[in-house]
Amino acid sequence: MVTIRDVARFAGVSIATVSRVINNKGYVNSDTRIRVVQAINQLKYRPNDVARSLFKGKSKMIALFVPDIMNPFFPELARAVEDVCNVHHYTFVLCNTDNSIEKELTYLNALQQKSVDGIIIVSSTLKKEHIEEVTVPIIALDRTFGVELSTVKVNNREGAREATEYLKLLGCQCIAHISGPKNASNTEERKQGYLDVVKNDDWFSCNYIVSGNYNLQVAKGVITKLLERHPEIDGLFVANDVMGVGAIKAAEELGINVPNNLSIIGFDGISLGETTSPTLTTIAQPIYKMGSRAAEMLIELIINNDSQKKTEEFSVQLVERQSTRPRGREE
Repeated sequence: MVTIRDVARFAGVSIATVSRVINNKGYVNSDTRIRVVQAINQLKYRPNDVARSLFKGKSKMIALFVPDIMNPFFPELARAVEDVCNVHHYTFVLCNTDNSIEKELTYLNALQQKSVDGIIIVSSTLKKEHIEEVTVPIIALDRTFGVELSTVKVNNREGAREATEYLKLLGCQCIAHISGPKNASNTEERKQGYLDVVKNDDWFSCNYIVSGNYNLQVAKGVITKLLERHPEIDGLFVANDVMGVGAIKAAEELGINVPNNLSIIGFDGISLGETTSPTLTTIAQPIYKMGSRAAEMLIELIINNDSQKKTEEFSVQLVERQSTRPRGREE
């Protein structure tokens, strides 16, 4: 294997001069720089990134933790983070945690050993004690987890209010809510937005709130039982689009017409909602902007070593599709 020492010897310069050329730092006159570059090319020398990261304490590597890579929301988020990493010449590492604290802690330990420069985390399970010893910058994305970190998210509560009020405007008389996993901060925020709108209505019951765990199959099962138990339900606010697809499937198997007899609205705005039949009305998050901004904020933290905490909150947008319709109107 060709080493930096071999390049220096071939070019007739010091190792320090070769290092300055490779890292483009410090003065090297043009003739010497050309000689070093020619030596690198002729010897086919490739700098050892591991050694360089140990020497500099930097790896030019950023990691993204996501809880479920099968949920289309997270690949869309990851694409945005990766694009920003590429622009700034950072290596991007995607870690699928399966909502497992054990996997999250394993990744944290392994990445720190590899001198990762920073981490973007979507988590419902990490606590303060889990990350207080982490020495690299961390950005919380999509949800918070009980730690003071710079965060990028949307106004979940306001979006949930808008979704529930929209169902009421359509004429829905009995609206149920399918929530996410109990430990996720956005689960609670979206549930609170729903409650803001319906909790004082005469028809409201806590039995109209069930958890689908942000999972299609789990949601399909609990929604089937909910609709069988409460046939009066004519509106569903579902806390993410994946569960919204589960709701459409559950209604279809029960012979309930969507949207004539049951209106369904999701939350996220993933492309999957455009492929269902009927297509899914949703509260759309600016997914790409969220991922991009999280990556930009992290790189700013890495470069400037700024410990000031920032929270950036994006607005959401109602996207009307075929799964909702005013009550009593059929086509």
